Order: sequence, then structure tokens, then C-alpha cells
Amino acid sequence: MNIRNMTEAFRAEGLVKKFGSTTALDGVDLSAPPGTVLGVLGPNGAGKSTAIRVLSTLISPDAGSAHVGGFDVVREAAEVRRLIGLAGQYATLDEELTGHGNLTLLGRLLDLPASTAKTRADELLERFGLTNAASRAVSTYSGGMRRRLDLAASLVGNPAVIFLDEPSVGLDPGKRADLWDIIRSMVRDGATVLLTTQYLEEADALADAISVIDHGQVIAHGSPAELKRRIGGQTVRVHPAEPRTLDGAASILEQVTHAPVERVSSHELRVRVADDRSVMEMTRRFAEENITLNEFSLQLPSLDEVFHSLTEDAPQGARS
Repeated sequence: MNIRNMTEAFRAEGLVKKFGSTTALDGVDLSAPPGTVLGVLGPNGAGKSTAIRVLSTLISPDAGSAHVGGFDVVREAAEVRRLIGLAGQYATLDEELTGHGNLTLLGRLLDLPASTAKTRADELLERFGLTNAASRAVSTYSGGMRRRLDLAASLVGNPAVIFLDEPSVGLDPGKRADLWDIIRSMVRDGATVLLTTQYLEEADALADAISVIDHGQVIAHGSPAELKRRIGGQTVRVHPAEPRTLDGAASILEQVTHAPVERVSSHELRVRVADDRSVMEMTRRFAEENITLNEFSLQLPSLDEVFHSLTEDAPQGARS
């Protein structure tokens, strides 16, 4: 697939989209270089799906611009569609056709020769664990199976850019992990992925960069680590070797950090720290008091904490 602009697989600038009195997108900027995953997070109705619909040429923006592979999504929509794969929130499958029939038909619609379309269908059914159900009508598939087939359908044309709108919905944890492996393999092969998700651990595991959308606006952007550092502070977790020293360890943590100490369990403590100097002081005090530790770890905030912090602080406005 030809990507005209090799520095960016896609770029959206100042996207605005209104539905009646509701502003779904209010000046959204999104971009990603080739061979990376951009995770887009946000509450329900924040504008994530609307952004994907614009980038995939399903709707036109009211203002702003968007390009995929260097092609304008409005003026050069046909060229964009040749480059992309799309798996939306809801499966778009023919219920009466078999799984193999759906994928083969899509391949033919994408101008693949008949034999190539069938071979590609076989490959994708195996990749998504659907070979045994290939000859069954889709109407007999479970929700998870339909979701996997819909994802397979988005890859029939070997797209250079793939838009996945909450692809894990309906998948059990095991199949979700399989999907993550498939996404990683697609990126290794050179594809670029825009992934919206409600599962924060999914974005943390897959995304090279994350854009957080709320009320139709991008309120934060950066790598997962950068976003975690943005809200400030780190967390120290302490597990004393002897339960009788738990109170003494808690006292040291309180004295050093001047912050409330959380007793996670009967043997573990947790406290927020402002900088690494506090950590050095803690270790010195534990040694002085002869408190032996089974575990002492310093962690950045979780992506879950980042998400809630950012969306709670965001300005209120119309939400799509």
C-alpha cells in the first residue's frame, strides 16, 4: 500500500463535527507515524467514535482537515479507503453467509482475485481461531466469535492504517490477550493502528502514544509514561518481612512523606511520594530501625489514575 506521507500515517487537525446542537468534535488534533499504535481514550460520548468515522471517510467534518497516507479524507476518499481497515463498535457481517463466505465476499469487493480472496479468508480465520466455524452461518456465532470475525474482516485488504473502535468489547480475557498479540503482529508488519478502548490496561499494553478526549477535545497527549508523570508523584509500596514491624514502617513513611499511609493489607503499605529524595530517606530510616523488607517498590501512577485525574479536571461542555 502506498502511503504518500511517510512521516505520518494519518493526521487530523482542528476537526469539528456537530450533530444538531451537540458538538461531537471541537477542534480535535490526532496523528501517528507509520508502524505505531495511537490509543484514544475518553468517557462514553467523548467523541472517539466520531473521530474514527471522519478519518475513515464515513462522515465529513464541519471544519478542520484530515489526511490518511497523505490523502484528504473528503477530496480523496476513494484513495483513503484503499489504505484503511475499519472495525467499528458493531459488527457489520452478513448473518446468512458463513464466516468464510463473509471474508471471501469482502476480498472480492476489494478486487482480490477469487483464489486470493479464498486464501486470505483461510489465513484470517486461522489467525482469529475461527477455522472450525468457517463453514457455519454467522447467525450461529456467539457474540465473541462475531467480534473476532469482524476484526478479521478489517484486515482482508492488508490495510496500511487500521482503525479499531473498542475492538475488545465482547471478548473474554483470553481472547483479548490473543487480540493484543494480533495487533502487535500487525504493527510489526508495518501497519499503523488507531485504537479506541475502554480498557485502560489495553492502551497501556499496546499504545506508543495516547490521546485523551473529553467533551470533544483532546485534553492530553503523550506516551503512557509521560501521561503518568504528568499528574505528578509516585507511589512507594512496602512489604515488611515481619508483621510486627508494620506499625513502625508506617510511622517512618508518615514522618518522611508527611502524607497519609494506606494499609493495602495486613502486610503491605502504600504512600505517595513527591520525589526520589524521600525514597533515599526511607531506606536509611528502615536500616536504622532494623526493619527488614520483603518488598520495596517505586511506581508511577497507573493509567487508570491518570485517566480519572484528567477527565475530572477537564472543563465541562457539550458531550457527544
